[in-house]
Parts: sequence; structure tokens; C-alpha cells
Amino acid sequence: MTRYAKRVDANHSEVVAEFKELLPEASVFDLSGAGRGIPDILVGLNGFNYLFEIKDGSKPPSARKLTKAQQELHSTWQGQICVIHNAGQMLAEIAKTQNTK
Repeated sequence: MTRYAKRVDANHSEVVAEFKELLPEASVFDLSGAGRGIPDILVGLNGFNYLFEIKDGSKPPSARKLTKAQQELHSTWQGQICVIHNAGQMLAEIAKTQNTK
């Protein structure tokens, strides 16, 4: 089996830290080491789970593309997955379901 180094985007830690500061009541679990296309972050809040793939918005679009494994997972996953570039986008995605409760 071929193994690849699991990389995180340069803004990963910054985005997670900012999100935790903005929404401290949320549970945040870093999945970035899981590989196989699994999104970077799992967030839980008020009975909902959210999967986020963090990409560095300062890079050109070609450098922000999903890997083949990520593309496959995103196209077949039947739950929520969102690609984000900052903590504000995470909050906006969460607000979509939290406002409907």
C-alpha cells in the first residue's frame, strides 16, 4: 500500500484557533491526520455534526484543489461536507442548520 504524507494547509491552525475563540461551546476534533480524503475538522454543536475541509484562500485556485481521495469522498458522502478558507465560513455553514432549530 502506498502511503502519502498527510499535509495541512498553512492556515489550518489559525482557522481552528479563531473558530474555537468565536464559538467556544462547539466541540472541535482535528481529523487532518486521518488521510483517505477525510475532511480536516469535525465540529459538533447542539446535536449537529459538521465536516470541514480547510483550504488556504491565499493560494491560487490550482493549489486549493481537492486531492483525488477528497474528491471521491465529497462526491459519495451522503452527509454534510464543506470546503472553507476561514473561520467565518465555518460559522456561516453552521448557522444554516442552527437557525432552523
